[in-house]
Amino acid sequence: MKRFLFSALLIASSTTMAHAQKSTWRQASDTELASLLPARAPVIKEHIETEMRTASGIVDGHGRYIAGVVLITAGYSAEGKYSHFLVVQSPIKIGGVDLKPGEYVFGYTHAGDLLNVHFNEAASGTPVGTTDAHLIPSIKGVTNLHIWPPSTRAIIQIGRFGIPYELNDK
Repeated sequence: MKRFLFSALLIASSTTMAHAQKSTWRQASDTELASLLPARAPVIKEHIETEMRTASGIVDGHGRYIAGVVLITAGYSAEGKYSHFLVVQSPIKIGGVDLKPGEYVFGYTHAGDLLNVHFNEAASGTPVGTTDAHLIPSIKGVTNLHIWPPSTRAIIQIGRFGIPYELNDK
């Protein structure tokens, strides 16, 4: 009986540890982001330069990333429509928008204490959905883009605004 209980406990703890490892996300390093994100992002029929110093992202224990970077859109047809490039390697729900693994662009319009953020597929420009980013008074530092690990705060920060997200690790 003791052996059975010990075996059951061992199996249960290893399953819990495997699940914990699977769902552990951390901030991606600058080196990781530089190897993942393109210097020129493919957006519809153009390759738009990115501003790598603005890159931010998270990575899980399996090497899957959610990462983004600001696009330098001056002079491109994307100017005003898209401001950021996003790589998704694990399903994620940002606000109310479900994103499958792939590459996306997003932009926003400012409306008082809200940003209306619209997501599009990068390759085709096909709209995926819109959501609102809310002013976050507790955030003191303003940043172009910061994807926070879920253990810290599960938000994507754009300036002083944030959009909550949920990871789907299945």
